[in-house]
Amino acid sequence: MRITGLRTTPVAVPFRQDELWAFGGRRGMVSILLEIDTDEGLVGLGEAAAYPSADIVLAVLESIKPLVIGEDAFTIERIMKRINVIGTWHHVKATNPGIAAVEMACWDLVGKAAGQPLVNLFGGRVRDRVEYFYYLSRQPAREIGADAQRAVEAGFGTLYLKVGSDDPRDDIARVAAVRAAAGPDVRIRVDANEAWSSSAAIRIVREMEHSGLELVEQPVSGRNLAEMAYVRSRISTPLLANEASWTRYDQLDVIRAGAADVISVDNQMDGGLLNLKRSAGMCEVAGLPVLKHSLGELGVAMYAGVHVLASTPNFLYANQGYASLLSDDVLVDASPLPYVEGCLEVPTGAGIGVELDRDRVDRYAALYEKDPGAFAFHDPQAITATPVVPKF
Repeated sequence: MRITGLRTTPVAVPFRQDELWAFGGRRGMVSILLEIDTDEGLVGLGEAAAYPSADIVLAVLESIKPLVIGEDAFTIERIMKRINVIGTWHHVKATNPGIAAVEMACWDLVGKAAGQPLVNLFGGRVRDRVEYFYYLSRQPAREIGADAQRAVEAGFGTLYLKVGSDDPRDDIARVAAVRAAAGPDVRIRVDANEAWSSSAAIRIVREMEHSGLELVEQPVSGRNLAEMAYVRSRISTPLLANEASWTRYDQLDVIRAGAADVISVDNQMDGGLLNLKRSAGMCEVAGLPVLKHSLGELGVAMYAGVHVLASTPNFLYANQGYASLLSDDVLVDASPLPYVEGCLEVPTGAGIGVELDRDRVDRYAALYEKDPGAFAFHDPQAITATPVVPKF
């Protein structure tokens, strides 16, 4: 089954509420949908987050066409080696989402040709559904409680919120408000996106621990593993590596440094679903649980990840998704995605097991084309500011 062409469609899907973090925000999600055509008539679906921008992803996909077209879609390892070594893309991490979309679409083709869901190709089910957290939009403490209550009523067991505000007291108050609204049994995870120094992280996390935390994600720089290990040794909450663990090579360094209790892994940041499985296996050998990070994914990439997570034992925590923020999706019969008790069921159809809703794809492609920058970074004050990292 030879690959005959790659077709890309950038789409923009609005958020219900803005996504805000320590250094900016966005109003919606831009993804690049990829369709790989073959000489046997099968079409493979893939998806790339628009990271660091849609233009870069589109340029990567255009540049690797000569390395992919004409190849046998079953030879996924060979195709990835051609892209990474002959194409020299293994030197540039920011190109990985585009590369991951190609690999994803090839797996979809293999599954369709074999008549098997991807979960069976990645080892078979160890679970029938995969859990995701509820992303609480950053709001004042007096307002965030209502959002937390909606999450609990919708069945989500893990609530995630961004911290790293300009005033740490605001973050501490927001965490306390979430706990008061959600009750004692819901798990609360905070993510500082490297905003704190080690001393500030220890002080702030200890204050938040009065409200009960499940995980604290990347409280300090991911480039200083000794600092991460130091903070880890002085807080009671397990430390989650994210910016420190973009690829499996980074994850190996985190393991060696004893810098985290849990490691975030991401097929888009590391160039493919097979690398996601490799990352989890490496962490399992080290005795560490993992969870899936997301740069922002629509249904194609979400369900592709579900197959791998459902086949891999040590995904023990709720994974990152955008259920609470996305207003819609691009799949037939799954737009928005059908979360039940915070979980997505593993598709049973061949390949990824999803179908594009052409009307929705056309609608959100037109929205992207109308104003490509409307859903990108949008904080005018932050654009003109000189960010200081860490903040404290």
